[in-house]
Amino acid sequence: MSESHTRSGGSARLNTGVAHNARVWNYWVGGKDNYEVDQQVGEHVAGMFPIIREIALADRWFLGRAVRFLAEEQGIRQFLDIGTGLPTVENTHEIAQRIAPDSRIVYVDNDPIVLVHARTLLTSTSEGVTDYIDADVHDPDAILERAAETLDFSKPVAVMMLGILNFVLDGDEARSIARRVMAAVPPGSHLALTHPTFDADLGGEGQIPAMKFWNENATPPVTARSREDIASFFDGLHLLEPGLVSCSQWRAEPDTPAAVPQFGAVAVKR
Repeated sequence: MSESHTRSGGSARLNTGVAHNARVWNYWVGGKDNYEVDQQVGEHVAGMFPIIREIALADRWFLGRAVRFLAEEQGIRQFLDIGTGLPTVENTHEIAQRIAPDSRIVYVDNDPIVLVHARTLLTSTSEGVTDYIDADVHDPDAILERAAETLDFSKPVAVMMLGILNFVLDGDEARSIARRVMAAVPPGSHLALTHPTFDADLGGEGQIPAMKFWNENATPPVTARSREDIASFFDGLHLLEPGLVSCSQWRAEPDTPAAVPQFGAVAVKR
């Protein structure tokens, strides 16, 4: 039988009076799980930085490509998706279990609205398992302890950290979180990560004023980082081809959209 259950870690109450990243991101990708304040802030940010919708869509595209690559080509059957955001279509478990029905997926987020929608994430094949943990990325030990109830950490795990470490403002702490999580999984495990950049070669300098507006008018606060800083999250891991690139260009296909100022990569622990 499949296992589907939600456990609450005591997230703050849902605040619909302040724009929240999960809901604004949902608005940018055409979802319906957002409020007027999210739409207003989303439109203002898009006015300052018009490519933001393309970034959101490219990040979602990267998720699909990465999960398919990990399941089909790397044989991964366990996924720890930290900072999953609001469910839309083609979520991690849907892609992974379509390829390998026995895949086990643990989603992690601490946004109250994601918790409300967790039941959508907790559908599973009869052969596989999905679970949702209400936990904060700043507390990796709690995430690992609870994920170990569903995942077998003696076997490879794909850690998905898409657009999450940009909400950890301190760079040393962000690196520490990535290293702590990857230290807990065995060789053969992978890290898939995306992160916004302000690097000019990808047109990222426009993110600086947009993020300043965001941090003054929405939650949680966010930061962009340089290629070098983002690359440091993969220290001790082996980057797989094509390396650290714009997430829209990762394993590019003929109809791949233009490069966006959001880096993406997949690395393996050897």
